[in-house]
Amino acid sequence: MNNPEEVIQRLDAVDYLADDGLAMAIFLALRLGKPLLLEGEPGVGKTAAAKALAQALDTPFLRLQCYEGLTAGEALYEWNYQRQLLHIRLAESHGAALDDSSLFTTEFLQERPILRAVRHDGPTAPVLLIDEIDRADDEFEALLFEFLGEAAVTIPELGTFAATRPPVVVLTSNRSRDLHDALRRRCLYHWIPFPTPDRAASIVRRAVEGASDPLIRDACEFIGRVRGLDLDKAPGLAETIDWVSALAALGVTELVAGDVLRTIGAIAKTPDDRDLIGGALPSASPSAPSSASSSAGVGSPAGGPMAPPTP
Repeated sequence: MNNPEEVIQRLDAVDYLADDGLAMAIFLALRLGKPLLLEGEPGVGKTAAAKALAQALDTPFLRLQCYEGLTAGEALYEWNYQRQLLHIRLAESHGAALDDSSLFTTEFLQERPILRAVRHDGPTAPVLLIDEIDRADDEFEALLFEFLGEAAVTIPELGTFAATRPPVVVLTSNRSRDLHDALRRRCLYHWIPFPTPDRAASIVRRAVEGASDPLIRDACEFIGRVRGLDLDKAPGLAETIDWVSALAALGVTELVAGDVLRTIGAIAKTPDDRDLIGGALPSASPSAPSSASSSAGVGSPAGGPMAPPTP
């Protein structure tokens, strides 16, 4: 990709809408060969950005999902001990001598996502997503320093493997904890904000085929208002897309309070949030008529569109 504008166009072609800031961050990461750290609230499209980048580049996509207790054996590499044991027994049955050099070879090496990205020998460099790095332990970050800085992995028994085509590395974080300064120094950085209602509507329109424009517009405005409430887990774009998909599946074309209550499980992920969102709605009940059968909004005595919740 020759410039940030081309990044926007290529991502747009795979139905990912990138703003100027994200496009510049991706362009510089590609041009400089640096890992890119994307931060933002859950559901703003960090993971989707890495997937879309792999599609736009027409290159393999590798993913490492981080979690507490993640080890090098699950992220970098591991030895196939069962095959090694079988090799030992076969050698013993034939009276052959064995040493470490015959047991610790690439034949018995199991590649995990990071080593697989380093040793990838295809015509294009893969995109490696290290997803939710903030969920992993501090110690795991230290395992990444060599890889992030040099696109290499050292295996004590075999030596150092360096990538012939350094992978495109994208790390994501929801900021559930602070990341080590040494990791941040090795990466370019970009914060993905939650989009405005208009931009969110454009994104949802791409993701949900068949949903009416009034429904998408009203739903995105509603989510924008809901995010101003004191929620345990504010709904993100992913939840917005799920919610509009559910509404469209029910045949809803215009948002009314009754439909919000019927599908509230798509955006409220805790009992407290369900009560808070429901309590912020205009007067309505679960038995209120659906817009699939009535175009009158239940939030207005005159039957107009549903009023948004008040933060």
